Amino acid sequence: MDKLDLLIKKIIEFRNKRDWKQFHNPKDLAISLSLEASEVLEHFQWKNDEEMKSYVKTHKKEIGEELADVLYWILLMGHDLNIDVFEMLKIKMKNNEEKYPVKKAKGVHTKYDKL
Repeated sequence: MDKLDLLIKKIIEFRNKRDWKQFHNPKDLAISLSLEASEVLEHFQWKNDEEMKSYVKTHKKEIGEELADVLYWILLMGHDLNIDVFEMLKIKMKNNEEKYPVKKAKGVHTKYDKL
């Protein structure tokens, strides 16, 4: 069992020991994921580039905890919906490579349909 499988197992055990599966329908899992992603954003709201650089140096733990919360909900949703998020990421990256070829996309932030 690799690190990710162990992590997913630990997440499921954590939830099951608390009998929380009953509350974890896809809608509420998606809401929780969105809320946690918003908490990541809060760390950067209203800061200019200089303020963000300084803030990140002094708040890595807090930002990391929010990123971990996002990962928690992603892994839990993937498990509950029987979606291999790692395999889907491989597929998504392959699709992105086709949509954003280096020759057209390098150094620009233009959406693929405008390249």
